[in-house]
Amino acid sequence: MMAISLVFHHAPKVLLARAARPVPLPGVAFRYSMAARTVKVGAAQMTSTNDLAANFNTCSRLVKEAAAAGVKLLCFPENFSFIGAKDGESLKIAESLDGPIMQGYCSLARDSSIWLSLGGFQEKGCDSSHICNTHVLIDDHGNIRNKYRKIHLFDVDVPGNMVYKESSFTTPGDDLVVEDSPAGRLGLTVCYDLRFSELYQQLRFQHQAQAWFKPFSLQGLLWLAVLLVPAAFTKVTGEAHWEILLRSRAIETQCYVIAAAQAGKHNDKRESYGDSLIIDPWGWIVARLPDRITTGIAAADIDLSVVDSVRSRMPICEHRRPDIYSRAASL
Repeated sequence: MMAISLVFHHAPKVLLARAARPVPLPGVAFRYSMAARTVKVGAAQMTSTNDLAANFNTCSRLVKEAAAAGVKLLCFPENFSFIGAKDGESLKIAESLDGPIMQGYCSLARDSSIWLSLGGFQEKGCDSSHICNTHVLIDDHGNIRNKYRKIHLFDVDVPGNMVYKESSFTTPGDDLVVEDSPAGRLGLTVCYDLRFSELYQQLRFQHQAQAWFKPFSLQGLLWLAVLLVPAAFTKVTGEAHWEILLRSRAIETQCYVIAAAQAGKHNDKRESYGDSLIIDPWGWIVARLPDRITTGIAAADIDLSVVDSVRSRMPICEHRRPDIYSRAASL
């Protein structure tokens, strides 16, 4: 794998990173348009605990820093508002989306005039023993624009680590969700979803945009442009697969990927890998923090002309054969 050279620029308490311009592959024309319309986005990294007020204060600080740096969409990781230290704590604090916890974040978005992607909120479920792991998208007026309930639940025996059974207290969602934003059309997912490429294929190829925000509209760019992956990957799985999976999803869908991550030790039992990333449609990392456990923001420009350029030069959408993929293999 070709090494990526990162140059860091400093805005007030916000670390910005840009990858070196990629070297074109043989036979593939690739260029970044210097005159393209862009919008700045950010991927937050934090270490949430079971203190709702402390987590909100951290998010509030990061929102203000991001807004001051010109970020229009800031993405927070899974469980941004709460990570329990004991079994059952998430059930006790779970609320509906019109409750005081989420309404506090709506006010935060409105006061700073910024869009927020809030991944992995503990939404009250259908009964007292279940919650929904809900990704909430809030616009710059403080309105909830859409919500996605995590489909794939983390029931895994992590080698050398812990046994996780998310389904024991979480009800899975059953809807795919896309939403228009100033950064283009977004596909909403959460953490463990990242391992299921079929989900991202469906988001990319089955959800054609009907109306772009006019300032960012590009002729010919009619599809999903950005995938959101808020996460709390374990240290073991993150070391092995985090970056590889994210870059794979970006390459195979030809989308930007914004991956906001939990980082470091939340309590005596739980530790997250960190490494918040923004990846472009060619698979290049265009922003990341200098280390995996820093609380801060990785910011980069979403350039919709890059999406258009990659797709026009490698038109995989035109080359797909869904008529064949659904057939049983011949023996």
